[in-house]
Amino acid sequence: MEDSEAAGPNFVAIPGVRLAYDMAGSGTPVVFVHGGLLDRRQWDDQFAFFARNHCAIRYDMRSAGESKTAPSTEAFTHYEDLLRFLQGLEIPRVSLVGLSNYGVALDFAIAYSGMVEKLILVSPGLRGYQYRDPWVAARFGEMMGALGQQDLNAAVEIFLTMWVDGPQRTPEEVNPFLRERVREMAARSFRLSRLAPNCKGLEPPAAGRLLRVRAPTLVILGDKDAPDILAIGQTIHEGVVGSRLAWIRNAGHTLPMEKPEEFNCLVEDFLRA
Repeated sequence: MEDSEAAGPNFVAIPGVRLAYDMAGSGTPVVFVHGGLLDRRQWDDQFAFFARNHCAIRYDMRSAGESKTAPSTEAFTHYEDLLRFLQGLEIPRVSLVGLSNYGVALDFAIAYSGMVEKLILVSPGLRGYQYRDPWVAARFGEMMGALGQQDLNAAVEIFLTMWVDGPQRTPEEVNPFLRERVREMAARSFRLSRLAPNCKGLEPPAAGRLLRVRAPTLVILGDKDAPDILAIGQTIHEGVVGSRLAWIRNAGHTLPMEKPEEFNCLVEDFLRA
């Protein structure tokens, strides 16, 4: 497997989209699945690090980053896109590192359990989980209102409040460089998300199927994240047999970008175990 980072992204064509990706290193494949409204640049602090000992692969999902998405209202799922992506690369088995995004990596690990060597779920989402936190609900309502008024800047700022700052911190308490990195990705992805709006998830939802996860699983949480995400992480930890739960202190939802050294060591130790 060749190093493609220096030459820019390569592409794998699947129905409705050409998925952009980078690949570097050799050894066991580790695929990085970015968060919702982000793109593969989210893993800038991980990609070269993990390429030292693994074949590191990061890609832009449909309607994100540099992937070439054909406008469509047909239903699709990110976890089936991931399957076709791996088939296009002729990779039969991988370890998955996934951030949030309604649990795309988890959906894949349930649907295609034989293809997953190890599973690392970061600030995880979980389809079928009933969200309870009024703070997130209020911010989400504000974000949708801003989008309805075509105020993209306001919508992105609310997104940063929700998923970078979190409910325990003000924007001034968060690294401004981190916020700007996420701002640029989110602004781009908000626009691209209109190309393929009809995204679905695993059915029946993953929340009732955690016992079907066969791969060794590590759940990583940041203690400054929203209560619902922390509850989801605990739910997955309790529902996936033999899983491990790790915490990164003074970090929010986008913890791989906020605490890259600590995150990288946690994940590398788990992959090597």
